[in-house]
Amino acid sequence: MSAKTILYVEDNEANRMIVRDLLKRTKYTLVEAFDGEEGVAKALEIRPGLILMDIQLPKISGLEAIRRLRADAATAATPIIAITSFALSGDDVKAKAAGATAYLAKPYSPFDLLKLVRQYLPEGQ
Repeated sequence: MSAKTILYVEDNEANRMIVRDLLKRTKYTLVEAFDGEEGVAKALEIRPGLILMDIQLPKISGLEAIRRLRADAATAATPIIAITSFALSGDDVKAKAAGATAYLAKPYSPFDLLKLVRQYLPEGQ
């Protein structure tokens, strides 16, 4: 896969559609996963340049998925932006403790997400 590939792990179709629409006018390639286990498997398979990880996921949580990705040499250094709607519960601290590179609380502006994506994965040529 290209270094400009972004893996988005999110179980909510509406949220995936927002990000899909946001990124289709960029040079990024978006790959989607629907639960934590699939997210970890796809990350190890495609080695994306950036991972967007929802925290509340089926099968295994986003926090557990981040911990597993950090424990694997193939994805240990991959930037991971944790995304959650439970910002008041201390998820930002938990996400950082699990190994997230950055954190974004829902609801967020799509432009804020794109700014964060470009910060960790510049579009380049």
